Formats: sequence, C-alpha cells, structure tokens
Amino acid sequence: MQSSSERRQNELWLALALLLFLVLFPARVSAHGNWLTSRRLLVERRVRTDQLVSVRCLKGVSQRLLLRDAHGARVEIDPEVLVSNPVLWHRLEEGARKAAAEGLLLCGQTALHRLAARVDRETALAVFKASGLE
Repeated sequence: MQSSSERRQNELWLALALLLFLVLFPARVSAHGNWLTSRRLLVERRVRTDQLVSVRCLKGVSQRLLLRDAHGARVEIDPEVLVSNPVLWHRLEEGARKAAAEGLLLCGQTALHRLAARVDRETALAVFKASGLE
C-alpha cells in the first residue's frame, strides 16, 4: 500500500508527463481554400489567408509566424512547417498576395519575402539532391 507522500509524488510525475506531452505535441497545419488551420490537442485556430492584415515573425526559443486576418482570428505556426511543405506555403502566399492587392495586408510583407526566399532555397536544394547535382 502506498503512503500519501508516495501517491502525491506519483500524481506530480503524472502531471509533469501530461504537461510535457501537451507542450511537445506538434500542431497540425492544413489549408483548404482560403483558410489556414492549425490544430493542437485541444484547440483549433483558423485564419482567412485572402484577408490577412498582419504577418509577424516572433522570435524566442523557437521561431513562430503569427498570422492575423481582418476578422480578428489569429494563428501561430512554425515556419518550418511551411518550408517543409511547399504546397501549404503556396496556398498561404497566394492568399497573402490577394490580401496585399486589396490593401488589407498592412504589416508583414518583409517577413513573407524572407520566408519565400527560404522556401525557394530549400526547394531548390531538394531538387538538386534528388537529381544528384548537389
């Protein structure tokens, strides 16, 4: 039989394991039409890519991209997701271009240009590797 201190210690370890799982559980990012969706374990967030008003690069332990649309919705995603998935990047870029053409995207063109250059560079390197030209 466990003592109360052992039981409390086991509960703390369980809580710590659960917290670690929640923190490390990766977000699933998808795009459908003009929507970009990020799903985590308990939360789903969506933005309209053709109605973006701001794109910001957040620095910290891990770099994040914060997207906000005209309706106040916001999504935070890891830029690596876009770099490793050019189709997803293309959907975001296409929507952002529409938003910029309509005068909605007031903040974030520089962040998008930097990310576009990075995606292009990584895609070209992948093509070179696949063709044996590297």
